[in-house]
Amino acid sequence: MQKNAKKSTLYSYFVNAFFLPFTIVLGYVYKSKNNQFKNFFALNVNIDKYEEQAQLVDELGCNDLMIRIPLSDIDNISKYKEFVESFKGKNITLNIIQDRENIENKKLLRENITLIFSTFKGICNNYQIGNATNENKWGFFSISEYLDFYTTVQSVRNEKFQNNILIGSGVKGFDLKSTLRTMFNKFAIKFDKVSALLYVDKQGFPEKPQKITFDLIKQINTIYSIATLAIKAKNDVIISEVSWHIKEQKEANEFAISEVDYANYMVRYYMLALGTKKVQSVFWFQLVSSTFGLTYVKKGKLEKRKAFYAFKTMIDFLQDCKVEKYSDASGLHVLTCTNKKGKKLDIVWTQKEEPVELTEFKKVYDIFGNEMTKDIKITQSPIYAYH
Repeated sequence: MQKNAKKSTLYSYFVNAFFLPFTIVLGYVYKSKNNQFKNFFALNVNIDKYEEQAQLVDELGCNDLMIRIPLSDIDNISKYKEFVESFKGKNITLNIIQDRENIENKKLLRENITLIFSTFKGICNNYQIGNATNENKWGFFSISEYLDFYTTVQSVRNEKFQNNILIGSGVKGFDLKSTLRTMFNKFAIKFDKVSALLYVDKQGFPEKPQKITFDLIKQINTIYSIATLAIKAKNDVIISEVSWHIKEQKEANEFAISEVDYANYMVRYYMLALGTKKVQSVFWFQLVSSTFGLTYVKKGKLEKRKAFYAFKTMIDFLQDCKVEKYSDASGLHVLTCTNKKGKKLDIVWTQKEEPVELTEFKKVYDIFGNEMTKDIKITQSPIYAYH
């Protein structure tokens, strides 16, 4: 299959050679005019997880969810509808997961997409088309296959479901070759939003660069510039998946971290992405999982990790906030926001091990929402400091 995709792969290299220098430079030039993001703090939930997910979502105060619908499980679509409807009053994005049968059979794909769009009409209209589209194990052996797949889905949307928003291209990781190839192509398509599964776990902490210079902010800037430059896409960017594995879990990978670092890295990732003003939503992956969830099931009982409370605090303090500015001076990070009550606060942390003194603030809270009253230091764990 990879040999058959050789022509598409060669074309990808040609596209990269031409467009990559422009997109990297324009990453520094293009600025977002947005400074308020109503749907920023978002979460992945899965049908095969704990039954009390709706109550957990309400406890978090999270209004934006992504739910996977595998085409391989289309026979159970009524169960997915019931699951989606259990999250009352939430903004739902459905993630359509590909399989080889639907990739190879366009007639079957049209039938299944029509069924999905019909089933969820009036319930939700945001659809990510394809997931981890640059990884063979997920079903696509070339970007051309994905673009052909997306074209079929778009044709169904255009015929009968014009209100649906189609999101792509669902590239996993900071894979410029695949991202550029999906944005600059010969297919008659348009991405209403641009998505990326922007994991940075392999590079360690979220501020650490990979590929010599690309830290998280530069990765986001580059993806945003690609979406802005591409005529096949709007530059509404979402991060549809991100998380870290947690140490000592059965399926944890070699980049797994402690639960404390997991909570800190999560908050720092969100603050960095928010500070760019270029990301509409960040969907954490996911709510329930022993390996990388905000919660997990132990001996039949649900347990909440520290990160669950850190996620709740982010929403409590920053949901629908106005982003004022972000700065990074020698590893000291400061994101200034005005919350929905009109109060200004700084979210502050340092990458360095040595703590820094904090002065001249009214009230200060840790990442779990606990007020700090004495010996307040700026550390690797972000704090919320109200002016």
